[in-house]
Order: sequence, then structure tokens, then C-alpha cells
Amino acid sequence: MSVNFVHLHLHTEYSMVDSTLRIPQLIERCAKEKMPAIAMTDQNNLFGLVKFYRKSMNAGVKPLIGLDLRVFNPEDITLPFTLLLLVKDNNGYENLSKLVTRCYIEGQADGLPMAKREWLDKKSCSGLIALSGARAGDVGRAMVAGNVNHVNECIDYWLDVFGDRFYLELIRTGRKNEEDIIKQSLKLAQERDIAVVATNDVRFLDTDGFNAHEARVCIHEGQSLSDIDRPQNYSEDQYLKTPDEMVKLFRDIPSAIKNTVEIARRCSLNLNFGDSVLPAFPVPSGESEANFLESEAKKGLQLALQKKFENEKIPSNERNSVSVPYLSRLKVELDVIQSMGFPGYFLIVADFIKWARENHIPVGPGRGSGAGSLVAWVLGITDLDPLEHNLIFERFLNPERVSMPDFDIDFCMDGRDRVIDYVAERYGREKVSQIITFGTMAAKAVIRDTGRILGQPYGFVDRIAKQVPFEIGITLEKALKDSKELSNMYENDEEVSAIIDLAKPLEGLVRNAGKHAGGVIISPGALTDFAPLYCEQGGINLVTQLDKDDVEAVGLVKFDFLGLKTLTIIDRAVQIANENNKGLKLRIKNIPSDDKKTFELLRTTKTAAIFQLESRGMCDLIKRMKPNKFDDLVALVALFRPGPLQSGMVDDFIMRKHAVNMKDIDYLHPKLQPVLEETYGVILYQEQVMQIAQVLAGYTLGNADLLRRAMGKKNSEEMSQQREVFTKGAIKRGVSEKNATRIFDLMEKFSGYGFNKSHSAAYAVLSYQTAYLKAHHTSAFLAAAMSSDIDNTDRLMTLKNDCRQLNLKMIPPDINTSDYLFSVSDETTILYGLGAIKGIGRGVVESLIEEREKNGPFKNLLEFCKRLDQEKINKRVLEAMIKSGAMDSFGSSRRSLLHQIPNVMRSTDQEAKAAAAGQNDMFGVTDVKNDTSNERFDHMPEWREGIFLNYEKEALGLYLTGHPFDAVRQDISYFCDGQLIDITSKSPPQKNSNERKYNQISSEASVAGLIFDIRKRGNRVSVILDDDTARMEISLFSETYDEFRDLLIKDEIIIVSGGLRYDEFIGSWTINAKSIKQVDSVIESNAKSLILNIKSDDKCDNTLSKLHDILLPFREGHCDVLVHYIGDEASAKLSLGTEWAVKPSRILLDKLTELLGNNNVRLLFSHNRLLN
Repeated sequence: MSVNFVHLHLHTEYSMVDSTLRIPQLIERCAKEKMPAIAMTDQNNLFGLVKFYRKSMNAGVKPLIGLDLRVFNPEDITLPFTLLLLVKDNNGYENLSKLVTRCYIEGQADGLPMAKREWLDKKSCSGLIALSGARAGDVGRAMVAGNVNHVNECIDYWLDVFGDRFYLELIRTGRKNEEDIIKQSLKLAQERDIAVVATNDVRFLDTDGFNAHEARVCIHEGQSLSDIDRPQNYSEDQYLKTPDEMVKLFRDIPSAIKNTVEIARRCSLNLNFGDSVLPAFPVPSGESEANFLESEAKKGLQLALQKKFENEKIPSNERNSVSVPYLSRLKVELDVIQSMGFPGYFLIVADFIKWARENHIPVGPGRGSGAGSLVAWVLGITDLDPLEHNLIFERFLNPERVSMPDFDIDFCMDGRDRVIDYVAERYGREKVSQIITFGTMAAKAVIRDTGRILGQPYGFVDRIAKQVPFEIGITLEKALKDSKELSNMYENDEEVSAIIDLAKPLEGLVRNAGKHAGGVIISPGALTDFAPLYCEQGGINLVTQLDKDDVEAVGLVKFDFLGLKTLTIIDRAVQIANENNKGLKLRIKNIPSDDKKTFELLRTTKTAAIFQLESRGMCDLIKRMKPNKFDDLVALVALFRPGPLQSGMVDDFIMRKHAVNMKDIDYLHPKLQPVLEETYGVILYQEQVMQIAQVLAGYTLGNADLLRRAMGKKNSEEMSQQREVFTKGAIKRGVSEKNATRIFDLMEKFSGYGFNKSHSAAYAVLSYQTAYLKAHHTSAFLAAAMSSDIDNTDRLMTLKNDCRQLNLKMIPPDINTSDYLFSVSDETTILYGLGAIKGIGRGVVESLIEEREKNGPFKNLLEFCKRLDQEKINKRVLEAMIKSGAMDSFGSSRRSLLHQIPNVMRSTDQEAKAAAAGQNDMFGVTDVKNDTSNERFDHMPEWREGIFLNYEKEALGLYLTGHPFDAVRQDISYFCDGQLIDITSKSPPQKNSNERKYNQISSEASVAGLIFDIRKRGNRVSVILDDDTARMEISLFSETYDEFRDLLIKDEIIIVSGGLRYDEFIGSWTINAKSIKQVDSVIESNAKSLILNIKSDDKCDNTLSKLHDILLPFREGHCDVLVHYIGDEASAKLSLGTEWAVKPSRILLDKLTELLGNNNVRLLFSHNRLLN
């Protein structure tokens, strides 16, 4: 039979609550079933609009656009009504876009966007068709309630708004009240002459999709699948039924089926794709955008050339010849920009970058192929002279490949939002928005989700999820192939297979909406004319409902405003350096590009916090390359990628760079030496592929860019055509066919590894700038780097270790000298930031600093509390400040200060209450009792080292003034092969040139450290050791882990023995553990003698008495006690004898250290190697 039914009510995955329908599979099924049309009516959004529309059109299925609109229910705000709206024409689309936008901006309640009924009038609903919503609509609810008057009131309202575009919706999916509503609807339809229409309220594709759909609902609602009390809002019949099934289902109401086709015919939405639209840039009166761009570019070039002449000291008689290529290039670029219609784009970007610079917001030097544009450089969009660095404009904008230019602009993290706000003010807030992005149900997360709704214990589910390999974009299918342990669990454990089987159909579904990292839309008119908007409750974080691909598809132009932390670091480092060096006027753009000290720093690989150059793998590459010029940094950024590293390109490049005789380098052809000279004959950059085609085969740079793209796509048919064009062109220019073929083959091979030089050069600028700052203004640079990661303890620990290696001192925070961020007190000392203290908000720190600047330093704890707002200063804040060392300047021990808190707070509170009462005490006779302003607190000795450091770590997240390992460092050295820094800083073994892998040298090693972290990876456990000189990864396979797992406790100190090897994956030395021992047990069993230094003074007798009491419980050991008595005129050594031999436990050593002081308690050992 002919198809005579169209689905008009259907949710896709973009409803994010109650559908598992994916648009590609949906349209594929529609085409297969020969459905002439299909509607997408997601819940209060149009997220999938463009994808649905384009997929449908490409498949020959008519797309019907609409949504399930929530309408505010005045009687129950948590239970809004549903009205299904379908777009009849383009006017209807604009109205629906505005309506759904308004729902998000003005109509959210408890996170649910909804419309108020009064918003829906004839004007706002023009071009829209409405379905009543069946049992979820206001008409259906009134029918179920038996409220005939309200039914008629609702019908009157909707008929007044929509007229004959209003339909009564009939649904038969086996759910409660559906048949009753159908019966009443048919009666009402006859009485009021209203058409009825059948839908199936579709949520999933096939009959077997119900369980996965229910799982999705439970995940969203936080419910358990087995919970019998959870709402049962859906049925197994809500699948995409065939037209025949729907005709059969409603055979008693044929008009309801017929009207679906009638509605589909009434709907005709035409969306235009392809043409980009930009807002008009405000140019001076009488000027066009093209003319204004040309005049601004020429002015900018004159200024740039003048600066170049002065900096490079170019004589007057040579300046014209230097200018010629710039003027020629400028004309070429301007002609292309104008012919392609993009002057406005360049002016818009140049304008907001200019504003940012004028408002002291750091801007990056450029990113991506845009750095190859001379116009961009002279307008101030980029900081790289493209001619000086041999960058190609056509890589960015190609007249033979029409596409929008795309500048990726980096801004300082702290100022990025201000720039976006400026743009919104300049062009109109109704025309500017950021872009939505969608999160999906990834493999690990969906396992956790399904495990939770199936009621499985967290630990069990966590164990399954952790078997999924760490790989971006990994799927469950791939994880089952790659992880043997996961596959075994799946095959042999029914509970595991149940979780994964339920997770599979959910994997990859849209889970939530977020905000794109940098994309901003500037439209020529109101954004809602092009795309609906979405936001959080309260109008926060307004974004388009279409993602970055879809906004561009409908013609809107995306501008990338990216936040880059490195720019913030550079800006703050320069600021600190200038503030602490009077007379220094450092400007980062004026630093020399060939600074020897900078390259010396890089070659030593002291690259922590240096942009793009701090990973272990990059340090390895730097050691091998030995960079000595800026071009080497450009090459480093391009080479440090999997392709070049794995293909042998890196080895070839380094070998050629260090070649004794540069004449032996093969440039493929004499004409190509100028092209390949900077990379020693290696085709490293994509631009070189273009230049080879231009020089050797006569390509225009535009056509050469098409060749580059073809090589990247590896389209065999297109490559065959390009090979023929290249070969003919090369032969025509005197190149042999054999050599032309060889060169083309090499171009094709290396095009897959080639990198965008413009991007690499722009990043190299930031790498060089950060390296320069670290080399010349080390403390300022590292203080800035720490400030940018003030909440990231792991990062602070890394940078703290770097400070130590660079002989910089880091001192604890101080309420009388510290700022919120890290600062410097001199060129070798960094002062910890108050903002890095855990549990203290920014408001507290800012009020503290304000009071300090206004009324001077704080003198003691009591005065501190009295001077600050009591609402901000509580016990938790005081404890954190004391434990961090921020109050050390008061002169009391941290232990004493902590002990003072209750009395101080009581005193402060009493004084505050007395002051409040005194406001009404006319005669001033209020008796303020217990005034402790001059109260002196007893001094208490400081905590022993272990407690002191643990409190410090609690407050700062790390050990600052010491490390627990310090207590055993000397003793443990007898049993280890060195400190961790000695092991980890060893050079990697040589690589095998054939296999490109490291030659492993079999050796055994013993190391010790505090357990910083424990990580499970498949059948292997990694333990990270930290001894305050470095960190090292220890690998334990399952058998070893099972044997020693009781010793693996975070923050405990252990000694590990095993095989030392270089791990290429993490770029560092590691040990495969064979034996693990607890440090105290090793020290106890191997200590031969305990030496105690006792000085003669007035307290000596008391000390000896206490020593007796301390040693007594630890007798009956094997370790002799030797007392070294130091008097004023003589000294003596005394052995206490075998009856006083002790067990030298950590408790005993701590007690003795507390009595006698540091450096007066030490052990001697019988041997210096750990015995297994």
C-alpha cells in the first residue's frame, strides 16, 4: 500500500533526558521504510536542527522541525503542560527560535525552561502548527480531571491563537488515560470542528530499545532500574513504528492518520546553507570596508617597516629594496581578501585585538595558518613577520579554495571575558553569543552509569571502568579488544556482561550541554533570526543552540577567543620583574631573539613551565637537538608529534643538523635548497610541500595548497591527477621524470607528518619568551607560573622542586608580606601566596591585605582577629593560616598559636559584644570583662617534625619547609643507589636505529621515597615515589602487588628493589619492583649503634633523667647506645652497655630528637646495602 502516515512527535538523543534515537540511524530507517517525511520534536530545544535537516534532505526525506514545548502550569510549577509545535514556514521557524530562546532566558524554573501561556499569541505563533500534547497537554489533563469547563477554556485559547493550525493529538502506546483522552477528543473534535492527528510519541528505534531507553531515563533522574516506585512514564510501544503499523493501530480513526500527511504537506521550511554573513564594521563616513582595510594596512606596514629599519639598523640606501617584497606581498593579500569579500572580517578581528592591547589584556602572537598573513601582522592581529619567517598566506586564505578565514586568537585567561564583553557592547548584545558544545556518554562514564542504576556496588563498577584503557575517544568495543582483563571479565562474569551490554546502546549519546572553549558568534542581525539560544537559569552563559559546525552551516561566522594561561604567566612575570627591579623597563616584545643565556637554559632542559617544552619526551628531544637559534624552536614544536617521532624523521633531522659537512645534505634538487635549507633537507612543514610544487612544478601557491590538502586526504584518484600535473610541470622546468617522481613520492610520504609552520612559529614565540623570562628573571617567572596554578597542588609541587634545583628559596606565606598570588622578595626568593592556603577564600585574603595596607602589619594573633571582620575570620581560617606558616612572623611557635585560638576568639567575641552594647551606653560605664588585649600566652615548644610537616601539608597541600623523607634521608642512603633525582636524571639509553626503540640495559637498583600516589592500570599497579628531590614511577605486576599490597599506603616511606628500565611511554626511568620493605623495619633491623650528643648545661641532669625514661621501654634490642657527652672543657664517649641496647624504632628516634634537638641523634649501620 502507498505510504500514508508521517511521524510528527519524536524525540532524539538531543532531548538529553528520554530518547536513545540517533539522527543518522533514524534517517537511515526512514529512508529504508520509504517514509516521505519525519518530524523532530525534541524537548524544549532545537539542538539537532541542522544535523536533522541536512541528513533528511540528503536521504530524500522531508524534514519537519518542531519541539515539545513546556508550558507553565500555575497550579503545579513542577508539572508543566506540553504543547507540540511544528514549523510551517520560515516565519514560523523565526518565531519558534525566539520563543524557545525566551523560555531559556526568562522562563526557567528549577532548571526547566518553559513558556508562559500569555507568550503564545497570534503574532508569536504565526507560521506554527500546534498539537494538543495528548495526556501531557493542558487539554488532556483537564479531560482526565473531568473538568469540562477548563477543557473548553483551553480549546478556546488555542483556537484563537492557531485557528485551523491546532490539532487534537491522539496517542496509543498503552499508557494510562490514553484511551479515555482519545474518546473525549473525538467527541470534542466533532463538537468544535477540530481535526485530530495520530502520533506515537517516539523515543527509541526498535521494540528492543525500551530497556536502554529506561536506563537512560534512570541515569538522568538518578534512579535505580529495579525501583518499583519510580515513575513509569514510558511504554515499550514508543518505538519508530512503520506506517503500516500506525495505520493498523488507528484503523478505527482513519482521519487521524490522513491528517499526519496533511500536516507534513503544510510544512515547508527552507534553510539556506553555505553563504556566510558578517556584521557591518563601522568605518568612517564615505569609506567602504575594502578601502578602509587597505588604508589601515598600508599605515600599519609603514610603521612595521620603520621599526624594522631601526631595530636592524638598515641604511637608508637599502630601505627601498627591503620594502619592495613587503609592498608586493601586501598588494597580493589585499587583492585576495577583497575579491573573497573578507575585509570586514579582518577589520573586526583587528578592532577587538586593538582594544585588548589598549586595555592591557595580553594577546598571543598568533596561532594556526593566520600567522602567515602580512595583512594580519601589520594590523596587529599577529606578532610574526611572515616574510622574515618564510610563512605563506595561501595556507591561510586561498582564492582557489573558497572558505572563511579563521583566526584563532589567544588572550590572557584573566582578560578574555572582558574582550568578549567589549564585542557584545560594540555590535549589540542581541548579536553576540558563545557557542554550545555537547558532552556524550563516554565508555568509562557509561559503565559507571549503568552499574549504578543496576544497583551494583561502587567498588565493583569502578574496577570494571578502570579496565577501559586511557585513550581519548575509546569505545567499549575497542576497549574489549585492547584490554584482555576487561574481555575476560565480560566473558566470565554475568554481572559484568550485564553492565556492558546495557552500556553499549547508550555509549556516545548526548549527555549534556556546555560552552565551547573559545567560539564566539557575531551576527549581522538578532541572533535568533539565525539560531535559537540556550542558557543556564538566570540567563547565565548564553550560547547558541547550534554547535560550531551547525552555526557555520547556517552562515554565521565563528571567531575564536581562546584563553591561554601562558599569556597570563608572561604578563605577570614581566610585571613582577619590573616592580622588583627599579629602572628595568622590560617589554616582552622587545627581547632579542638570539639570547645566548636563553638557549643555554633550554639545552640544560630546565624547562619546567616553559610553553610546549617541558614534557620529558620534549626534554629528550631538546637534549638531542641542542637548539641554538629560534628556527630550532620552530622545528622542535613541529617535530614533537607521533608521526615524526615514529617515522624516523626526528632522527634524520637531528643527524643532519649536527652533520660535520653540510655540503653532504641532500636537498632533492638544487632549486629546492632555499626551500629545504632551514630544515636540513627534511620536508618538515606543510608550507614546504607548497613551495616545492611552486618552485619545481610551476604551481601557483593557491593550487599548491590544494595539492597539500589532497595529500593530507590521501584520495587516490585526486592524487593520481596531482601526480600527473606535478610531473609534467617539473619536466617542463628541466627536472627528469625519474627525479620528479621521486620528489613527489617523498612529498606524499612526508605530507602526513608535515606540520603547519605558521602555527609552529607562533607557538615557538611563546616558548622562547617564557624561556627568556626563566633565564633572566627566574624568580619572577616561577612566581607567575605558580600564581597561574594556585589551586593545582600537583603543579605547585613540580614547580617547587624546580625552584630547589635552580637554587631559589621558597618561604611560607606571611600575612604581613604575602599577596594573594605568589610574589618575590628578591631575585632568589619566592614568597608563597596567601591564596594557595587551603580553605581560605579570596574574600578573606583581600580584606586582610586591605587592612594591612591601611593600618600596618599585624602584631599578634589577638590583634589580627580584632582588626578583621569577625564574619570572615573563623576557627577554620585561623587554623589554616597558622598551620601554613602565615603567622610565623608573630614570633610564637605554630603549636602555641593553635593553642591560643579558643581564648583569642572568645576575647574577640566578648569585645565585639561589649562594643555593640556600648553604642547605647551614654555614660560609658559598660564593664568589659576579661579584656585580654595585653594577655600573654604561655609559649609551647614546636611540634615534632612529623606533626609539623603534616599540618603544613594539610594547609598547603604540599610539604614546604621540609619533607618527611628528611628524617630518614641520611639513614636510608646506606641502602639505596642514590636519591631519586640521581636515578631519574640519568640520560636515556641509546635508541636502536632500526627499531626506533631504546636499548634497555638490564640492571638492578634500590630506591626509597614517600608514596605520593598509587595508580591501577590494567593488570599493573604504578606507585609514585617522592623523596623531595624528584618523583619516580614504580611498576608492580599483579603477583608482586598481591605480595606487598599491605605496605602500599599513601604517605608511607618504603624501599624498593627491582629492575631499572627506561619507559618510553612516560619518558622516564622506572623500576619493576621485586622487593618492597617498610623503611623503619629496614632501619631497625640494620642499625648497629645509636649515637646521642648531650651538651653540658644547667638542664643536663634533667635531660639525663628524661633520657632514662625514654630509653627504658625500648630496651631488649640489638642496637648499642653511645652517649657523646660534650662539656665546656672536655668531652667523652660512653657506651651504655648491652643491657641498654634498644630497638631503634621511629617512635624512639622522634622522642630522642624532641629531647636533644635535630642533628644530635644518629644511627650507624652494619652494612650499606639492603639485604633481601
